[in-house]
Amino acid sequence: MPQESFSPTFTITNAIARDLTRIERARGFLDAAALSDEWLQVMGSQAAIKEAHHTTHIEGTNLTLETAERIWVGKRVAGVDPNDKRELLNYRRAFESLSRFLESEHPISEALIKELQYQLVEGTRGGGKSPGEYRKIQNYVGNSLTGEIIYTPPPPGNVPQRMKEFVLWLNEDKDIHPVLESGIAQFHLVHIHPFRDGNGRASRLLSTLCLYRAGYDFKRLFSLSEYYDRDRRAFYDAIQGVRERRMDLTGWLEYYTRGLSTQLSEVVSRGKETIRKDLIVRKQELSVRQGKIIELLLQNQYCTIADLENQFPGISRRTIQRDLRVLQDKGVVRSKGGSPTDPSKRYKLAVEAI
Repeated sequence: MPQESFSPTFTITNAIARDLTRIERARGFLDAAALSDEWLQVMGSQAAIKEAHHTTHIEGTNLTLETAERIWVGKRVAGVDPNDKRELLNYRRAFESLSRFLESEHPISEALIKELQYQLVEGTRGGGKSPGEYRKIQNYVGNSLTGEIIYTPPPPGNVPQRMKEFVLWLNEDKDIHPVLESGIAQFHLVHIHPFRDGNGRASRLLSTLCLYRAGYDFKRLFSLSEYYDRDRRAFYDAIQGVRERRMDLTGWLEYYTRGLSTQLSEVVSRGKETIRKDLIVRKQELSVRQGKIIELLLQNQYCTIADLENQFPGISRRTIQRDLRVLQDKGVVRSKGGSPTDPSKRYKLAVEAI
């Protein structure tokens, strides 16, 4: 059988065009919005943890997001599989390498892809499978949910040439939207499946790299793997659908752009919330804690004193009640039902404050 050359085939459908427009709007908002450095730092850290958690969770780790967050900040967590912990922290190491690479402005190389894959799997379950080297055996792709084999990658003898062609394409000047290029890159690396392990994680990291180097980093506030992990069946079906449609990438790119658009919509929504919160805080001269109460009410329809006690451990109920009275006196918050001391009494933002 003749060897395929790399020439992606796809059609820009109405769905893709619509999501690209939404992605560009989100990019414009994040570039122009007056978002505080503190908020960007907190949200950026959360996005990094989510991406590390979900990209490894897709591949079978059993950590919860809460446990991943504790490990990420260096807290000791009992009963954790050492491989799960190492895979999570390996992602952070590989992402830090990606960030340093972006500063160098060098073209993407096979050596870089090998190095990122090495850092992702070194010392983990895949650490004994020649990390950082192209495979020399035939491998197979299985669905981690069902265990069924869904794809047989190219023979190992074809991998070096396929990767060479792929990397040349990555560095060419081409008339393809950067978001679509990143989606194509993610699919094609996992399609070649050049390594014995870590191909999925490496492909998602390469997609991120392609977005970032094209100026589509979106302040590093999003996690695409979170979208994939919500419905892994849909994720696998979108990838497999390309092969079932004779390598037409249209369906995958519809899925990919929809995922990025969805994640960025959530980021923009949170960004607008924090801008509104900051405006209210400045206008009403509120304290930091009172501002946190406003932020919670922007994210939820209402809250109770019991909710706020969970939000502010160590702060007395009397102090929280005093903050709520201040917010009510300023006309920012309204209450409904219950006596003033009832912990189930509901509080919500006044319409005029939003």
